Amino acid sequence: MANLKITLVKSLIRTKKDQIATAHSLGLRKIGAETIQPDNAQTQGKIKKISHLIKVTEA
Repeated sequence: MANLKITLVKSLIRTKKDQIATAHSLGLRKIGAETIQPDNAQTQGKIKKISHLIKVTEA
């Protein structure tokens, strides 16, 4: 199973509360924060919800 490296590139200020909660559930709190997550359906759903705030690469 592949892993994804997710980086927060835009601020969470002035975003919806559910998008902030999604970013926090991925472990992203500050700009530049990175996390490695498994490539599964749950992670893909979270990525789709905040795709405008993050950058995703293969880990």
